[in-house]
Amino acid sequence: MKKEYMKSEYFENRELSWIGFNERILGEARDKGNPLFERLKFLSITSSNLDEFFMVRVASLKDMVNAEYSKKDFSGMTPEQQLNAIHDRVHAFVSTQYSTWQRSLLPGLRQCGLQVIEDHEELNQEQARYVDQYFVENIYPVLTPMAVDSSRPFPLIVNKTLNLGALLKKKKEEDAEPEFATVQVPAVLPRIVEIPSVEKGVKSVILLEEMIARNMSQLFLSYDVLCVHPYRIMRNADLTIDEDEASDLLKEIQKQLKKRQWGEVIRLEVDEKMDKHLLKILKREFEIKEDAIYRTSGPLDLTFLMKMYGLKGFDAYREAVHRPQPVPELSGKEDIFEEIRKRDILLHHPYQTFDPVVDFVKKAARDPRVLAIKQTLYRVSGNSPIIAALAQAAENGKQVSVLVELKARFDEEHNIAWAKMLERAGCHVIYGLVGLKTHSKITLVVRREEDGIRRYVHLGTGNYNDSTAKLYTDMGLLTCSEPVGEDATAVFNMLSGYSEPASWNKLSLAPLWLRDRFLTMIQRETAYAQNGEPAHIVAKMNSLCDPGLIAALYEASAAGVKIELIIRGICSLKVGIPGVSENISVRSIVGSFLEHSRIYYFLNGGQEEVYLASADWMPRNLDRRVEILFPIENEQLKKEVMHVLKIQLQDTMKAQIKQPDGTYEKVDRRGKPALCAQEYFVEYAANLNKSQEDMIHDRVFIPAEPAEEPEDEEDE
Repeated sequence: MKKEYMKSEYFENRELSWIGFNERILGEARDKGNPLFERLKFLSITSSNLDEFFMVRVASLKDMVNAEYSKKDFSGMTPEQQLNAIHDRVHAFVSTQYSTWQRSLLPGLRQCGLQVIEDHEELNQEQARYVDQYFVENIYPVLTPMAVDSSRPFPLIVNKTLNLGALLKKKKEEDAEPEFATVQVPAVLPRIVEIPSVEKGVKSVILLEEMIARNMSQLFLSYDVLCVHPYRIMRNADLTIDEDEASDLLKEIQKQLKKRQWGEVIRLEVDEKMDKHLLKILKREFEIKEDAIYRTSGPLDLTFLMKMYGLKGFDAYREAVHRPQPVPELSGKEDIFEEIRKRDILLHHPYQTFDPVVDFVKKAARDPRVLAIKQTLYRVSGNSPIIAALAQAAENGKQVSVLVELKARFDEEHNIAWAKMLERAGCHVIYGLVGLKTHSKITLVVRREEDGIRRYVHLGTGNYNDSTAKLYTDMGLLTCSEPVGEDATAVFNMLSGYSEPASWNKLSLAPLWLRDRFLTMIQRETAYAQNGEPAHIVAKMNSLCDPGLIAALYEASAAGVKIELIIRGICSLKVGIPGVSENISVRSIVGSFLEHSRIYYFLNGGQEEVYLASADWMPRNLDRRVEILFPIENEQLKKEVMHVLKIQLQDTMKAQIKQPDGTYEKVDRRGKPALCAQEYFVEYAANLNKSQEDMIHDRVFIPAEPAEEPEDEEDE
């Protein structure tokens, strides 16, 4: 691509773009059009997202600053400049989080019959007695109070744990200096505790830390408790593994995981009312600067709101539970292999059930004709039926090869446990590849049939996780295409050994070929536009921050290619740059389901091409991971995937459009039907009385009345 499209002012910083994404999620928590408890869920998600962002992205920048690394990123910012900009933006973000909680959600909960007691001083006598009794019976035996003095050094405070810090003074020693003590709020106990209500029809709850704070004096009987305040720290949790030097990757990762609990502190959260002397102690012990201290006007660690979301008795304030629908081609059919032989089968989760993927592996495990099962696993559920089926297959004497990616961030321990279990069952387990993460989603089943050996393949955009498949939008393909089967065999031979095919039939893989494949397809559209022919690209993904691909899109846009991007999260591409990106639009959809599928469409001179992939357009996906791009070639299935893109491009309810200044704005709905793509596909999947083809071509979507110009949400 031309250097003229690589100017730093043409790119938005990756980290600041991510914060913008989290701000869009926060916007859903502030949107009064969403059910109240759904808003709680979105606020909880912003908090958990922020935790991971600090532990990985901010930690990485902090490491660069500590190493005096000053090279600028593609947006022209040094690591130190990025850190400063992040802290400024996140301080404002946290302020908005807590104003949303205090001024909107908390009063809303009270109105719908849930009283959340944030301060134990608000308890009436009956409630106070109940709390004190509950503390003695359920909490006190679990706690470990830790004092700090000349013989007891400052204890290790574990990453992400909620703690109570206190200043104490010995009784009858008026001149004694205050002493510091701390208590970890135990994660093994429920953080939300129901207590007797103040009035009929209202459920009252209190937070665990408030119950402990109220009874702190019982933990330090020889002292007067001067003050008690909650605090929480975030540590650097980015694993540093020298795989070339690690003789046993499994042991090396286990060793590195232990280091997470004492990594450098990069964020300190405290109650805004915290005593100054107490804060000074924490600041000194954690060696943390002022800009990394986040003061909150409510409970620390808002991820507890996800537990509150699940409280019984408030169904009226939640969206109806979505039940994934059967896949029409497989509904009521006993032999999944016979159905796949008839036709390729497209899966669309969570609108359609993930069961066919689980059944595919389960039936292969039991089928006496199946000779081998090979699969890549990145993230799986806690009680994965796929893991159980693979173990059963090995016990049944089948050849089972599983690549378990040990470096799947924050799932490392989980995956190590599964890997060991699979090995005990007799599976061949591969622990990832040196220097790469295996992020592709592929399953190969080799079966002996009357006419010879046949290979069945599942390819997907999402993980083999039956739990998240109910929450993430993903697409998959079941096929017994011989060219795809040959490629699938080549993939696993490459992963397990040193075999690298000279050419591929249908699949494109990262890190060796995928970047060039994408660039070739973008440049092909550019050439069509330069020749005065129609040219069009539609790409849906989680994130776009690869400078090379962005520059190629700029060049295509400048040539006249129409480019429509559907990007949920990070987008470092800027729209509306005169002569550069005027033909590019970017929209982000944040809704009840997490948009996770990667879909790529190219007009290709009228010979339309549609692809699904495990990869986003990010350097890590294209250069440092094993990823797979696969085509959808069946014309009917191609229309179905294009239908998904079309509806998402018409979304007027949840879509937000990126502006030239980098902000996102809701779609101007004047004169447009009210269309929520996710709700559309829930209804679409449920409408089983028509054939798939009729539903695509004949279904009439009856919109609500066109909306008036939306008003700005009042300040909360």
